Amino acid sequence: MKRVVFNQKGGVGKSTIACNLAAIGASRGRRSLVIDLDPQGNASHYLLGSAAARPEPSLADLFDQILNFKLRPRKTAEFAAATPFDNLWVLPSHPSLEELGPKLESRYKIYKLKEALVDLKEFDDVWIDTPPAFNFFTRSALIAADRCLIPFDCDSFARKAIYALMENVEEIRADHNRGLSVEGIVVNQFLSRSKLPRRVVAELLEEGLPVLPGHLSASVKIRESHEACQPLIHLMPGHKLTREYVELYEGLPA
Repeated sequence: MKRVVFNQKGGVGKSTIACNLAAIGASRGRRSLVIDLDPQGNASHYLLGSAAARPEPSLADLFDQILNFKLRPRKTAEFAAATPFDNLWVLPSHPSLEELGPKLESRYKIYKLKEALVDLKEFDDVWIDTPPAFNFFTRSALIAADRCLIPFDCDSFARKAIYALMENVEEIRADHNRGLSVEGIVVNQFLSRSKLPRRVVAELLEEGLPVLPGHLSASVKIRESHEACQPLIHLMPGHKLTREYVELYEGLPA
C-alpha cells in the first residue's frame, strides 16, 4: 500500500503524521518505508536524527538517476536508509531537491516516481511525505500513490483552502491516476475545549467532506517527540496522543 500525506498548506503536520503512522505499522511487524519528498527534510530528521544532515545516498540521488538515464540503474530500495527502529526505513530528503524539481519537470519526468516505486517489493507499506506546495514532487507523489491522507489543522483559512486542494487531487486522479482515492481528512492539533475547532470540523462534516473519525489532539508532547527524534509509539506509548494515532492507524483499511 502506497499512501501520500498531502496538503498545500505548511505546518499542518504532514511529516509528523506520516512518520508516526509508519512507525506504528513498523512496530506491528509491517516493513514500512517513509519517502521524504520535502527538501526541508523534517521527516528524515525525525527518523534519522543527526544522520539526516549527511544522508548517503538520498532521494536526490534517486532523482538524479532518473534525470540522467542509466542503462543499469540502482534499485529504488538501495536508496533507503535504515532507521533506529525495527522494520522502519526512510528514503531521506536532500536540500538539492529544490534545484532538481524544475529540471525534472522540464524533462517530463512526472511519472518516474511511480515507476521507481513499482519494484519496492521489500516493503509492506510506503508513506510519502510531501512539501507544502502543489509542485512537481507533490504531483509525482499523487500519481504514484494508491491513497491520500489530508491533514487539517482546524484553521478557518485552511477550511477555505481545502476545496482547492480537493480539486487538485481530483484533477490528478482524473488525468493521471484513476486508482487514487482520498482516504480522508485527518483533523490535527485539535483543541476539544475550544469552540472554533469544533465549529470548523462540524462545518466540514455538514458539507460532506470525508473527515476521518477521531482527532489528533494538540499537545506539547509532539514537540518533545520531534526533539528526541523518536515517534510517539516508541517515546511514550501510553500517552493519549499516541493512543489517538493508534486509533487512526487502526481505522485505515489495510
